[in-house]
Amino acid sequence: MPIKSIHQKIFEKAKPFLRTRKNLIHTRIALHYALKLLQSERGDEDVVLPAVILHDVGWKMLPEDLHLTAFGPNPSNPKLARVHEVEGAKIAEVILKDLQYPSQKIGEICRIIRGHDTRKKPISWNDRIVKDADKLWRYSRKGMAIDLDRFRVPRSIYLNFLEKIINEWFLTRTAKEVATKEMISRRREKESGRLKPTEIFHFKIHSIK
Repeated sequence: MPIKSIHQKIFEKAKPFLRTRKNLIHTRIALHYALKLLQSERGDEDVVLPAVILHDVGWKMLPEDLHLTAFGPNPSNPKLARVHEVEGAKIAEVILKDLQYPSQKIGEICRIIRGHDTRKKPISWNDRIVKDADKLWRYSRKGMAIDLDRFRVPRSIYLNFLEKIINEWFLTRTAKEVATKEMISRRREKESGRLKPTEIFHFKIHSIK
């Protein structure tokens, strides 16, 4: 689905900050889901789309070898997740101001980014969509393949985890529906053997961003 010229310009500005932790792929997929959610859920695309595009730019400010200590099944340094939110909001503000984005939108976009992972309760309908689009990426074919490799998770455990957490994790009705449909596709792929199994032992999921 096409996006506005200004949102494409934001994406181009964001790209140098997204070339870490496979965030460029993640952001493209999350953006696809955000556009899908905006078709059914109440939200302002001029807040939601920039927030989705910019939400993870702050990871660029952290050493890449520390990223997996901040998120995933068993994070040893979860406080770094907060650092990437704060740094991301700063970068987002600079990018948006440089593009002369409407100032009344910048404030909400930066507030959303500043708590998109660590803040439990959404601050707006726009925030709900951003949070849901961010998590939906895990249910996509590419996102799941990346996570299986990244977390070294047995596929059966990961599929069961993602399926069980849908109603708890997602904030919008549409996201729950999309996640459910994606799970059906991922299970069919598993049964058809299109994805190679990951042989891992002694793994236990506690929480995944």
